[in-house]
Amino acid sequence: MSENYILPIDGNWTVDDIVKISNLVDSVLDVYETGVLKSKLLKRYNEFRDVLPAQSEQKQFDKDFERQTGHSIYKTIKLAQGTTKDKVRG
Repeated sequence: MSENYILPIDGNWTVDDIVKISNLVDSVLDVYETGVLKSKLLKRYNEFRDVLPAQSEQKQFDKDFERQTGHSIYKTIKLAQGTTKDKVRG
């Protein structure tokens, strides 16, 4: 990833939580660069939802992420859920 972005890290997150969030962010960005296996992307999204169970938190994180990168987690997941292919590409 050539661009820098700042993840809105919660001070209460564990290292494992930060890794889960970072993994999803990397996968979402990879969808638009090289493509990602659908199963991997959806697994990482579920882990993201474990860290941020409240929809309001998810939406706020996605809004900040989209503002910084131009890519929406929500729209990327909808793209993945709507494809029958094994690999998701944006």
